[in-house]
Amino acid sequence: MMRDVHQLAVGTDSLRLTDVRRRLKAIFIGSIGNLVEWYDFYAYTAFALYFAESFFPGNDPVVQQLNAALLFAAGFVMRPIGGWLFGHLADHHGRKNALMLSVLLMCFGSLVLAVTPTYASIGAAAPVLLGLARVVQGLSLGGEYGASATYLTEVADHKHRGFYVSFHYVTLIGGQLCAILVLLVLQQLFLTAEQMRAWGWRIPFAIGAMLAIIAVMMRRSLHETEAFIEARTPQRRDSSIRALFRYPRQVLIVVGLTAGGTTAFYTYTTYMQKFLKLSVGLSDNQTTMVSAGTLIFALCLQPLYGALSDRIGRKPLLIWFGVMGTLFTIPLLRALQSTTSAGGAFVLIAAAWLIVAGYTSINAVVKAELFPTRVRATGVGLPFAITTSIFGGPAESIALWFKSIGHEVWFSYYLSSVIAISLIVSVTMRDTKRYSALDLHD
Repeated sequence: MMRDVHQLAVGTDSLRLTDVRRRLKAIFIGSIGNLVEWYDFYAYTAFALYFAESFFPGNDPVVQQLNAALLFAAGFVMRPIGGWLFGHLADHHGRKNALMLSVLLMCFGSLVLAVTPTYASIGAAAPVLLGLARVVQGLSLGGEYGASATYLTEVADHKHRGFYVSFHYVTLIGGQLCAILVLLVLQQLFLTAEQMRAWGWRIPFAIGAMLAIIAVMMRRSLHETEAFIEARTPQRRDSSIRALFRYPRQVLIVVGLTAGGTTAFYTYTTYMQKFLKLSVGLSDNQTTMVSAGTLIFALCLQPLYGALSDRIGRKPLLIWFGVMGTLFTIPLLRALQSTTSAGGAFVLIAAAWLIVAGYTSINAVVKAELFPTRVRATGVGLPFAITTSIFGGPAESIALWFKSIGHEVWFSYYLSSVIAISLIVSVTMRDTKRYSALDLHD
């Protein structure tokens, strides 16, 4: 009898180990695909300092970067459509199918960027094609966020969900970091500044297209989540948006949290390169090194904050971001503008990440925990995409516009105000760790 009990215990442990391995494999592949998507998307802003003059004529670098930033923001116009389209696909036909299609679209957008002729070759058609590629990538990324956040949340175990799902932003930040590292390698080892401006900026987009193909092959091996399989009803053909109207409070929470979080995130990622170059006055190499260093620091913070949320809850971290972001954004950005060294810039941006990580590390799991299975991908993806299009995407353009009219400091007041909105939502919402809808299908 004791031997039977021992064999049963060994068999149970083996099943648990198999389940853990299956979950970890799914999280790894889902995260890697997310990294590739965000690498492709961020390669645009990482290399904008080099290719902007090839697509926008003129002699004012601020205006050229503003034009490039406007096209970057144009990609966000399609993100709500992507959030709806891929959310509907993920909620009705499976998370796996949505994840594979989003990577394919990103691959196409990167290929267009890699081969688009310059303004000198085809005139105004060049920025038009550039904008088309950004629109396609925006559609892809609009779907990627909701589908991947939902998938990672559903395959993670209950006790460590915050930790595992924090890798959603680990890979999101990692994608931008990879883009910057490619930039650094090309700058330091292979190409001169003239070669980078002439044709070297095309290399990262070609790399991104190839990586996207690899990600598609990897995602083919993903298993569908148990939550989706349990909730699936073939007869259902109702609109995802109509179903979403049944959850107005949850939608407003996603919008409120995202407003401040996404504006802060894009401030300290995509815009910060331009800020370090145009406002702080760092060299190209210093700008790249500081950007890469702070992103590595931010990447390391995500799982730490995610694990902390598994112990103390999600709400305290969101309130931390709201309070500290509202109080210290203006002093941080003013100090950053007046700094004269790369080291000082790194310390100040790292301090900002200690605040912003309170949102980025757990925002995906918080949003997924708000909605039941049958509307989860749409509920996470669509309101997030709409809010990001309004606040996150234009953040860089707004900051550069304030600078172009001589009132750069106004942007810090704008950012603080938007974070304050998120603070109000954080204080008034329930902690999704304790009140989660993950076990609900309707």
